Amino acid sequence: MATLNIGIMPREQFQKRLLSIAAGTYKPKKNEPKIWFNSMKSLSELLSEKNVRLLKIIDQENPESLKTLSELSGRQVSNLSRTLKKMATYGIVTLEKYNRSLKPTVNATSFNISYQP
Repeated sequence: MATLNIGIMPREQFQKRLLSIAAGTYKPKKNEPKIWFNSMKSLSELLSEKNVRLLKIIDQENPESLKTLSELSGRQVSNLSRTLKKMATYGIVTLEKYNRSLKPTVNATSFNISYQP
């Protein structure tokens, strides 16, 4: 299972970083995070204890659909769909169509977090 590098940087600094990259004055290093959050709070909401438990269930049980995952986790399908779609935008999970439903797959269960003030 892959380890995901995640960075935390204030929005203003992140915008300056993007402009520097676009201008060619800064080239990101190979080991720098590709995924950024603007606060520890926003990261902790996505990787809450409940959501980390969900990742563990997906990794161990390999559910074929969100309905099956709902039964395994005790969470509503609509809640799972919203949470997993957000995780998918960050590359933590993949949602693929499988037999007319979405099959979740975990891409990362380990996270390196760096804070850049």
